[in-house]
Amino acid sequence: AFAMQWKDQPCLGFTHLQPAQLTTVGKRACVWIQDLLMDLRAMQRVRDELCFRGVKGTTGTQASFLQIFDGDHDKVEQLDELVTKKAGFAGCYPIATQTYSRKVDLEVGSAVCNFGATCQRISTDIRHLASWKEIEEPFEKDQIGSSAMAYKRNPMRSERLTSLGRRLANLHADFISTYASQWMERTLDDSAIRRIDIPEMYLCADALLILMNNIFSGLVVYPKRIENRILEELPFMA
Repeated sequence: AFAMQWKDQPCLGFTHLQPAQLTTVGKRACVWIQDLLMDLRAMQRVRDELCFRGVKGTTGTQASFLQIFDGDHDKVEQLDELVTKKAGFAGCYPIATQTYSRKVDLEVGSAVCNFGATCQRISTDIRHLASWKEIEEPFEKDQIGSSAMAYKRNPMRSERLTSLGRRLANLHADFISTYASQWMERTLDDSAIRRIDIPEMYLCADALLILMNNIFSGLVVYPKRIENRILEELPFMA
């Protein structure tokens, strides 16, 4: 709705953070939307491709289950399928060790953590635009912009979006290290860090979604200020 509302509002484009050829407020928002859609598609893909480890035994050979079923591999496969369905998964990974591959966590983490980078990128744009007084995040009637300078209109929501987005994006490095540090059939150095990283990743992403929705539900555009800035720069573009 925001992009459509402001699709015809010309504004200064910026490359190298210097005034460049004109764009529109709505078109710039479409750049943000396209990046968010890329994140959404990546998350949907990893969700749809997510499988269950299944009944694989202590090192992934199913040896103990083969022993229980007197070497009947078909029965082991049936058990694998039953447990997988009971757990609510459509399928299981054909190969595993003592755990499912931590590459799975890395793929999921990559999709979710990339969303953090997108939030950081969008919020940085909004903060620049707020500094130029072109666009402003919602500002409550009784809100104080600064404890020392009450007249200021600090973009605190966008700053928080930048901060949490940075945190989420940086979690990606943990998922890379955890996957790369697994030895042979598994080591336990993945356990403690996963118990921190996985919940934090989802909680952080949830907080970012709430913040993003809050900002865009009340984003304010100042057309006159935008037009004045264009006029100020036109002599330098002749």
